[in-house]
Amino acid sequence: MDIENLLSEKQFSPDQPVKKDLWESANFTVALICLKAGLQIPPHPEPLSAFFTVLEGRGVFTSGSESVELGPGGAISISSNDLRGIKSLEDLVVLGVHDPH
Repeated sequence: MDIENLLSEKQFSPDQPVKKDLWESANFTVALICLKAGLQIPPHPEPLSAFFTVLEGRGVFTSGSESVELGPGGAISISSNDLRGIKSLEDLVVLGVHDPH
């Protein structure tokens, strides 16, 4: 068993979101996604189902035609092929789990 301090893996770029795959299996992938305040991942369709939970900061998450603001401990699940996006209101650290590639 590997135990990690997820926040020790966070890394920010001033210009773009940073996604770091932490673990991949045949069934799912776990990634850490970091966005400096004001950055965004514009809404886009993805063929993968995903679950996101906020570890630090606040952001607006888009799922389909709806958006919700989430802070630490907040979570959202998004079905495959639904539009998804993230806009950071503060420096934002998100843990994402999605279907395999």
